Amino acid sequence: MTTRTAAQRRAEARITFQARFADCPTNRLLDRIGEKWVALILRELAEGPRRYGELDRTLAGASQKMLTQTLRRLERDGLLARTVTPAVPVRVDYALTPLGQSLVPVMQAVTRWAEQNIEQIDVARESYDAQQLNP
Repeated sequence: MTTRTAAQRRAEARITFQARFADCPTNRLLDRIGEKWVALILRELAEGPRRYGELDRTLAGASQKMLTQTLRRLERDGLLARTVTPAVPVRVDYALTPLGQSLVPVMQAVTRWAEQNIEQIDVARESYDAQQLNP
């Protein structure tokens, strides 16, 4: 039996924790829905299918590259479907899949919670920051 140092044991524990963290379904979902434009895209598509151009206009702060990348990731995750209609110009529509639709009530609950509690969070942050400036 080999003897391990405390540093080796901490390193092994860190690797084990990181593996569990990477496999955790909650963390994997929060990682996706926590991305900058995801919640806004889901909110828009919850109202019905949208063309790419409509999403682009609605999410005016998102670059074309970022919007496209985010839509592709959501499609890969099975949360939305992309439909291409041959026309001149080509028409591309996005809609929530049943899996994506099942996420809408969760996002709405998070939105309600945030709206009800953001003032308390802001006050707590200000108090904490003030304490850090005047220890």
